[in-house]
Amino acid sequence: MEINAGDTAWVLVSAALVFLMTPGLAFFYGGMVRVKSVLNMMMMSAITIAVVTVLWVVVGYSLTFGGDNGGVIGNFSVAGLKGLIAPDAVSGTIPTLAYVAFQLMFAIITPALISGAIADRASFRGWIVFVALWTSLVYFPVAHSVWFLDGEGGGGFIGTGIKAIDFAGGTAVHVNAGAAALALAIVLGRRVGWRKDPMRPHSLPLVVLGAGLLWFGWFGFNAGSALTAGTTAAVTFVNTQVATAAAVIGWLVVERIRHGKATTLGMASGAVAGLVAITPSCGAVTPVGALILGVVAGGICAFAVSLKYKLGFDDSLDVVGVHLVGGLVGSLAIGFLGSAAAPSAVDGLFYGGGAGQLGRQALANLIVGVYSFVVAFILAKLIDLTIGFRIKEDDEVTGVDQIEHAETAYDFLAAGSGLRGPATVVRTPATVTDDPAPKKDSAEKEGANA
Repeated sequence: MEINAGDTAWVLVSAALVFLMTPGLAFFYGGMVRVKSVLNMMMMSAITIAVVTVLWVVVGYSLTFGGDNGGVIGNFSVAGLKGLIAPDAVSGTIPTLAYVAFQLMFAIITPALISGAIADRASFRGWIVFVALWTSLVYFPVAHSVWFLDGEGGGGFIGTGIKAIDFAGGTAVHVNAGAAALALAIVLGRRVGWRKDPMRPHSLPLVVLGAGLLWFGWFGFNAGSALTAGTTAAVTFVNTQVATAAAVIGWLVVERIRHGKATTLGMASGAVAGLVAITPSCGAVTPVGALILGVVAGGICAFAVSLKYKLGFDDSLDVVGVHLVGGLVGSLAIGFLGSAAAPSAVDGLFYGGGAGQLGRQALANLIVGVYSFVVAFILAKLIDLTIGFRIKEDDEVTGVDQIEHAETAYDFLAAGSGLRGPATVVRTPATVTDDPAPKKDSAEKEGANA
């Protein structure tokens, strides 16, 4: 098939948008943790970019999209991207390398999402090993089973066997990452002082910045998955915006009813919940269906984040409540709100399609969720028993930034010293007196107040 310049440009731009989501996630997570964990939280996202990129080039793309073995995994036929730089290496209407780049960004952000569940207490080297192993053993086969097509009607057992719909990653990305996050939260245990000490976000502006970058990048995540610049991309683009906006409202309504206030953190979290929920269904629902889904997902996820207190697991940044639950809601919604008028062309229960698609969606997510949880649990246990995954309690109290990276995000000591230093005190004519003692006292008080 001949390469289409418009489609190629759209996919490459979408790949760049999806890449931006991982730095956006770093800001989002970084703002949500305490000040002593900011750099570590952002580094966990950043190192995922490096590790997964190398894996993807060497074996990842080949194992995910290079042929098929039983609908579960690919092979090594294009390991090292062998032969894919040739002019005749084409996937549909785009160069195969454009598709390689686009899918790489999904492979990067999926394990990065998991990191929020273990904020404040994870060894950095343990995290690196986990990312490499989990991506290889879980993400590559799951992505293959959901998205691989062999061109002759066959392919991955979830997408072509079970015939579950996952347009842009509700199952392969969010349920997959959310289940692994739950496993890691259980293995690493609760943070020191959990439910006793205040563990508030240290910078809500960073959280809002991160949420904004995620929302922006998500248009590439969902609409880019159409792989063509046409009607399907337009439908998924609009559905993404509608569902996200509706989820913000749904979350804030629940928050207002339960706690009496609508918060900035709730607004940002509601937006992410809506983005997660519309991801699998953006090609299966109408804009009205997206609106309904968004409100429902926002409300359900607002309730779900409190489950960790009832069930006793410390999911630091609510990865389970937002990504696992949000991904499930969005995927199952196809069985209710799916419309044959949408690009995926499947009717759900509310459109007279029966319960068949709902059952397929449920089965696919059950398989992926259980597999990801079990493998992540085993990997985390092995890493903790060998090189160590959780840092020592004393180190956690000191701060993971200082212990793991020998850095701090903000140098409060230097700032305080600057305020107290005589050379930095600015005296306006109105405050200057002939008596040096009041000047000294005034400077000291100003520094103390600051």
